[in-house]
Amino acid sequence: MFDQVVFAGGGNRCWWQAGFWNVVQPALDISPRIITGISAGAATACMLYTRDAAWVMRYYEDALRHNTRNAYWGNLLRGESVFPHYRIYRQALLDIYGEPFGQLANAPEIRIGVSHLPRWLGARSAVAAGLIAYNIEKYVRKTLHPTLGRKLGFHPEFVVAQACANVGELADLILQSSCTPPFTPVLRRNGRPVLDGGMVDNVPVGALDPSPGRVLVMVTRLYPRPQTFVVAHGEQQRIYVQPSVKVPISSWDYTSPSQMRHAYDLGRADGEQFLARLPTLLHTAEPA
Repeated sequence: MFDQVVFAGGGNRCWWQAGFWNVVQPALDISPRIITGISAGAATACMLYTRDAAWVMRYYEDALRHNTRNAYWGNLLRGESVFPHYRIYRQALLDIYGEPFGQLANAPEIRIGVSHLPRWLGARSAVAAGLIAYNIEKYVRKTLHPTLGRKLGFHPEFVVAQACANVGELADLILQSSCTPPFTPVLRRNGRPVLDGGMVDNVPVGALDPSPGRVLVMVTRLYPRPQTFVVAHGEQQRIYVQPSVKVPISSWDYTSPSQMRHAYDLGRADGEQFLARLPTLLHTAEPA
């Protein structure tokens, strides 16, 4: 049914993707050859091939039990990090993927995107420029596939998850793909600073193979488009699906693990609706 699949980024909103996938994948027997992902979308793709979603939700309920705030401003006086996200997220990735890491060898090829900074800007200036461009695209232009990041000189790199020799390398790769100061420090890959892959495109269709076939593209926020729509790209038919309503959790909220279940359940409900509409969708397409 779908030869390739795209997991857009979105932080905690990617729990919607997990719920959607767990309904749609078994119903359609989806066995993709290629998966592309950004940030938490990439983390979700890896999770779906290593752990049960219920196990991971229980993990986060325990891991976040005593985290009551998303910012601890008193840490400034102690010279410590104000934001707990990087520490919690890295440990979570190690714990979630650690034991079943070997299972990824049997998963589809998972391509994880990072954004390299413009060479004409220093790291701090590039971070500021990238975040401004990202928010203009997100809140003002509301473009499905942004262009400002590329115009500024950001460029993507996609690394295959299975190329990671161990769980530490995989955790580092996903964190690099998720790098969003101030929630994380500026991270480096091969000595070069990188930012969240969404600085170039949060919906990484650019990493797809150009081969003919159907592609499932799961986004995590609402765009001024129908909930599900089809775009013809050469001989590819890209079927985009977005949540039916705003996903009820913020991307970097580490204080409300119970909301992960609501996001997941919304994805399941939208998955059921998608299956009902799919026969009609396959007969429609719009130009790329």
